Amino acid sequence: MEKMNLLEKFSRFSEHWLPKIIAQLNGQAVKLVKVKGEFVWHHHDEEDELFYVVKGRLRMHFRDKGIDLDEGEMIVVPRGVEHKPVADEEAWLMLFEPGSTLNTGNVQNERTVRELESL
Repeated sequence: MEKMNLLEKFSRFSEHWLPKIIAQLNGQAVKLVKVKGEFVWHHHDEEDELFYVVKGRLRMHFRDKGIDLDEGEMIVVPRGVEHKPVADEEAWLMLFEPGSTLNTGNVQNERTVRELESL
């Protein structure tokens, strides 16, 4: 048991859309990711996802609406719901999701990351 500083963890990487694992608990992974631009439309058949905005702003697109998230705000995307995260400027996110969750869900492409680095 040791404390951790999220800002220090974020300072260790600069890539966008490449989540890093910082902790695990009860089968869930706590991940940090820097995002900029648009991600892909996707969904997760078995997993809910929590997105918490640490820095910047995120717009979560759904097929019927979009939700803007500012620093300190979060959203839980239920399993099976198609979504696409977008950040006009760089945003820093903390994610909570099952450790087995693929970042691109049901979509397999060049952005799919199968093995995540731990910080």
